Amino acid sequence: DVVVIPAGVPRKPGMTRDDLFNTNASIVKTLVEGCAEHCPEAVLAIISNPVNSTVPIAAEVLKSKGVYDKTKLCGVTTLDVCRANTFVAKSQGWDPNDVDVTVIGGHAGITILPLFSQVPGMKVSDDEREALTVRTQFGGDEVVQAKAGAGSATLSMAYAGYLFTENVLKAMNGEEDVVQCAYVESELTDAQYFASPCKFGKNGVEEVLPFGELSDYEQAWFDKMLPELKKQIQKGVDFAQK
Repeated sequence: DVVVIPAGVPRKPGMTRDDLFNTNASIVKTLVEGCAEHCPEAVLAIISNPVNSTVPIAAEVLKSKGVYDKTKLCGVTTLDVCRANTFVAKSQGWDPNDVDVTVIGGHAGITILPLFSQVPGMKVSDDEREALTVRTQFGGDEVVQAKAGAGSATLSMAYAGYLFTENVLKAMNGEEDVVQCAYVESELTDAQYFASPCKFGKNGVEEVLPFGELSDYEQAWFDKMLPELKKQIQKGVDFAQK
C-alpha cells in the first residue's frame, strides 16, 4: 500500500543536496520504475535527496508508464517540521509535542520556509526569528558538519519517515482529519510541486490545503525561494526525460 524510498548516498561535508543529484536521481528512477510495474497503486513516499528534484523524477517515470496519480506521490518533508517544532519549543520553553509549525516550499536550504507567524503565542525578536528560520533551513548541514564525513541525519530522518508513514497508514485505515505537510503536485503557487499541509485519506492525498497568510518577513523568503525551487524541479524533469 505504501512504498517508502530512502535509498541513496548521504551527504558529506562540503556537499550540497544537489551534489547528490546524479547518484540518487538514478537510484530513485530505477526504484520507481519497479514500483510502476509491481505496485502502481501504492502511495510512494520519497525521502531520497534532493527531494525537490527526485519527486519530479518519480512523477515523470510514472507518467511514462501511464500510472501517474498525483494523490499517490509525496516527498517527505516531515523532518523540516520536526526541526522547526524542536527549535521553537526550545526558544519558547514549550514541549515540542505541543508545537506544530507549518513548513512550506521544498526540502533544501532556502526552499524550506517555516511559517512561525502562524504559531499561536510565539514571541520572538526579529533576530531570533531570523536565526530560527535559517536553522530550520540549514539544520541538515549542522548534522553533516557534526558527523564530519560519517554521513547525514539518520535517526531524526528515520523518526520523521516513521511519523509521515504512520499518518498515511492511519488515514488509509479510515482515521479522519489526518493533516500533515508533504511535497506534492500542487496548484498553490506556480511551482509544479510544493510542500504544504495536505489532508490524507484512504487513497493518499485527499486535498492539498492552502498555507494561510504570510507575514512580510515570510513573503520575502517566499519570493526568494520560488525561483530556486522551480529550477530544482526542472532539473528533475530534465533528468527523467533525457
